[in-house]
Amino acid sequence: MKNELVIEWKHVGRDIENTCERCGVTGRAVMDVVEQIHPILEEEGIAVRFVETVLENEAIADSNSILFNGVPLENLIEGMEVTSTPCASCSCITGQDNVECRAIEYNGERYESIPPELIARAALKALGLE
Repeated sequence: MKNELVIEWKHVGRDIENTCERCGVTGRAVMDVVEQIHPILEEEGIAVRFVETVLENEAIADSNSILFNGVPLENLIEGMEVTSTPCASCSCITGQDNVECRAIEYNGERYESIPPELIARAALKALGLE
């Protein structure tokens, strides 16, 4: 078992208030999960650190992604696939037409914003606890 969990959330836009709608929902979900698991993991001797990485507009393909100790969410949960869908708010942020933002497909569902339960599950898998 690892003694540190670094959760990195990547997105375009200046900050959580100035990113696309779906990235903002994902970012708030990540912060909520970190807040919930932090005290539990610290009791087990595992340090938790949250890192927010603001991407340049040209890196839109990496926006709305979450890494756990450097491993992407989709590599931690079996059967999860990365896709992209049109995103009007990313178009506004980047000043480009017809921009697509990152989304995931899992168990027959498409998620444009990553739900907290999948974030928490990936965190546990990254630590070898699931």
